Amino acid sequence: MPRIPFLSGKPRIITTTCLALCAAPLFIMTPAPAAAASEPLGNGFYDHGVAAPISNHRGTVATVDAQGRNVVLLWLMDHRGVYALLMIDAETGKADQFPIPFNNAKKDSPFASILSSSNKFYTHFGDHFVEFDPVIRAFTFHKKTTPQMAMGMTEDDNGTIWSVTYPNSGVASYNPKTKEFNDYGSVYKQTWPQYQRYVAADDTGIVYFAVGNTKTQILAFDPATKKATPLIPEDQRVHGTPYVYRNKDGKVYGQFHKDDKAPWVQLYKGAVTKVDKHTVNAKPIITDTQALFHKKFPDGSEATSVDLAERKMTIIDANTSQPRTVNFDYSSEGAVIMATAVAPDGTISGGTAFPMRSFSYNPKNDTMVNRPAYGQWNTVAPTTDRFFVGGYPRGFLLEWDTSKPWVNTDRDKPESNPKFLYSASPDVYRTHSTVPLADGSQVIMAGTPDYGLTGGGLLFWDRKAGKPTVIKHTELLPNQSTFSMIELPGGKILGGSTTTAGTGGQKIAEQGELYILDIATKKIEWHAPLIPGTQTYLSFAKGPGNLIYGIADRKTFFVFDPAKREIIQKQDIQGDLGSITASQQGPRIFIAASNQLYLLLADGIAKIDTTTHKASRVAKSPTPIEGGGDYHNGRIYYSDGSHLYSYQLNRAQ
Repeated sequence: MPRIPFLSGKPRIITTTCLALCAAPLFIMTPAPAAAASEPLGNGFYDHGVAAPISNHRGTVATVDAQGRNVVLLWLMDHRGVYALLMIDAETGKADQFPIPFNNAKKDSPFASILSSSNKFYTHFGDHFVEFDPVIRAFTFHKKTTPQMAMGMTEDDNGTIWSVTYPNSGVASYNPKTKEFNDYGSVYKQTWPQYQRYVAADDTGIVYFAVGNTKTQILAFDPATKKATPLIPEDQRVHGTPYVYRNKDGKVYGQFHKDDKAPWVQLYKGAVTKVDKHTVNAKPIITDTQALFHKKFPDGSEATSVDLAERKMTIIDANTSQPRTVNFDYSSEGAVIMATAVAPDGTISGGTAFPMRSFSYNPKNDTMVNRPAYGQWNTVAPTTDRFFVGGYPRGFLLEWDTSKPWVNTDRDKPESNPKFLYSASPDVYRTHSTVPLADGSQVIMAGTPDYGLTGGGLLFWDRKAGKPTVIKHTELLPNQSTFSMIELPGGKILGGSTTTAGTGGQKIAEQGELYILDIATKKIEWHAPLIPGTQTYLSFAKGPGNLIYGIADRKTFFVFDPAKREIIQKQDIQGDLGSITASQQGPRIFIAASNQLYLLLADGIAKIDTTTHKASRVAKSPTPIEGGGDYHNGRIYYSDGSHLYSYQLNRAQ
């Protein structure tokens, strides 16, 4: 979903999205080795355990309970999405865990929360509006709504809680005094998913919300008429995010485009008035994005950190300047695994998301280690002596030397290991493919662009010179992004595109294409939509001779001849094998093993006959296969949710 850096100098009610990196200083996560205790599942399958048995917060507030005791409330998220609210006593560390009161089938999580003036904690996700009361110590209200999750929330002068939801500006309100709930449905239509990061109400009850990212807009919603009126003229709408906040004078102020130098407007009674000068004087409202961390208790004490990895909380009491630490505990099924490959040191390594961790499983002694990771490791690409990582957000490239000690990544410290090399944002923001060239000269990275944009570029990282070259989508396939790549003989790259835009962006291209690019000139010399209607060319593998195997839209297995520049054979995976392929943001679903080639299905493993070019199922997995992996010492490794699994190949021979 979303992420944007915090906006400095703005009031606390800002709602920026900063999934991976912005919350990290508040929730410190340290290395944690553990025995994996692998378990056989039968028929050659093994469960090697949870890669990172830690949850992630999705909004945290300091407040009090019925006895006036200081407590911390936070939404707990693991690979299932948000599954509970955690309530921690700031004096003793005693923690109570309250399961969410609905079935979170979408594995969704909050992107906004609010602690109301009446001391109730609200959020809105998974198509449900939720109220938790720390005085009663229970969920006291929940209601199914128009999809899906609030990107922004606020409280009006009557104490009514308002939320505005992704993807189609659904508006909902709840009055805790009268228990009246209103689901107004989607009030603003666009052809792209909308992010409503800032919401505010004036003292007349008109609610304003800022829409991004493909095109800016501010809407004025009138509860009486149940209508939303756009306030930014069409010719002034640009890519980005507008801004609104509630001032103490009863009016709402904002910017048509959020920027420190942008002019201000006054929003009142549904009308827009330009202002020459403006000084921010925000009405205190405790709300923010999923990175919400309200530290102050009512008595002036402060929760300076809540460490979900170490399960420790640091408090500075109001009558002292000395911090103290309390221990707490909670249950977690672990963070979702994003990418897995065999590292040069022989470990099965990769990254997780929410929290962002790196893990390494050692098959020799059946142990798992997880450490803090720089961002979300979407793609992993090992060589004989390095482990390259392409990640989100901001399309970063890392280089990990597994023969040396791990040093947490700091982009400003070259002694880090993994070492930060470059960020290709905005041209590459969510990485989908990373390819180190066989001669060691370059690493090529590709993916979709920044929020609200359409068309992703390519990063060429010169390993010897330590210099980047970024090629924009307009010089490649306009309005498309590269999802898959593989090196061809003769200094070429075969690329497969996707029509998917950057998160929240507008899809423009009608179908994806295959292309051949010359590495020296960095120019595409051929491209064509060889499988009509395909939206994403997901993954490639080397076949016999110079043939390339590929997967289109998770359902079509094809054989491509680069010399003829044509597809010579296709197979319907879904029809023939009763399954689609596994998938992830950086797919590794072709597995080369023991002179054979395997394909990870969503529910099992298939083998490719390199003579007939046909895929046939060899094993049914006891669990779903969500993420691709690698081969090592007779086993195919893959993931599902937070668990690392393997399949012993000799069972299939």
